[in-house]
Amino acid sequence: MKLFLLLLASVAPAPAGAQTLINGAGATFPYPLYSHWFDTYARTDSTVRFNYQPIGSGGGIRQILAGTVDFGATDVPMTDEQLRRAPGIVHVPTVVGAVAATYNVPGISDLRLSPEVLAEIFLGRVTRWNDARLASTNAGARLPDRPIVVVHRSDGSGSTYLWVDLLARASPDWARTVGRGPAVRWPVGLGAKGNEGVAGQVRNMPGALGYVELTYAIANGLRVAAIRNQAGAFVMPTVESAAAAAAAGSVPPDLRISLADPPGDLAYPVAGYTWLLLPPNPRDPLKGAALVRFVKWAIHDGQRDAPKLHYAPLPAAVVRAVADRLERPLLAGR
Repeated sequence: MKLFLLLLASVAPAPAGAQTLINGAGATFPYPLYSHWFDTYARTDSTVRFNYQPIGSGGGIRQILAGTVDFGATDVPMTDEQLRRAPGIVHVPTVVGAVAATYNVPGISDLRLSPEVLAEIFLGRVTRWNDARLASTNAGARLPDRPIVVVHRSDGSGSTYLWVDLLARASPDWARTVGRGPAVRWPVGLGAKGNEGVAGQVRNMPGALGYVELTYAIANGLRVAAIRNQAGAFVMPTVESAAAAAAAGSVPPDLRISLADPPGDLAYPVAGYTWLLLPPNPRDPLKGAALVRFVKWAIHDGQRDAPKLHYAPLPAAVVRAVADRLERPLLAGR
């Protein structure tokens, strides 16, 4: 299908002195990087200003479907059914991030977790820090006899989508009773809104265990655990381990790339892409053209800033695929 939005790249920029306001909403996962990008890009193109609301991936998908924003942002690829409701929406991967297991256990600084035990914790079956199943992967650690306080997202989110996919792959019981998705019915725990909400709960509550995008863990000074990957190695969430996960992923034509259960000793097992969602027929041609210019900048120049904020840059194959996605309709229209 010809993507009319992408044809707008040839539309002339706004007149000097004018400023185009582009409204977006969605994922909190990439919000620290997007905020930085929008400020940096404004120095490159002073005709554009971005207003982005970090309301979660579910909200970003809802708003792009409703047509109330110029672009959405999500860590959860849209489903086939959602795309049937709005054919032509383009998924543009921007960076790769890691979802970290964060914890607040006084006296414990190096924690190793298996996906199977994590599933048991979030099912409410492992309830204390000194449980033998936790001790089995933490030989020599003095795990305290205190309750585990589970903290999870209360809003629909890509962080949840990646987290519960790990639990569902590790536990048939989780897959059967709770399932997968950006929002689930949690068996136990305290809910908090956004990555920042979960980070705040974990930081302030001794005994807490939650999951947040890596940038939020680092910004809040939270400890993070190593999680066992497919190869049997316990891997910490880092830019390098997220990049190792991305290196193993294939690139489908629609760019809805999955990094579930990545192979390799160095690959972190809870990593994923985050996407911008671009509509095929923007109401304002100037905004459509400005968005395309920004995306081209983001997948090239903008990638240099990703590691500074603890995201992995796009693999070269993904950059080529996105660039091709932007150019093919232009070539077809000539």
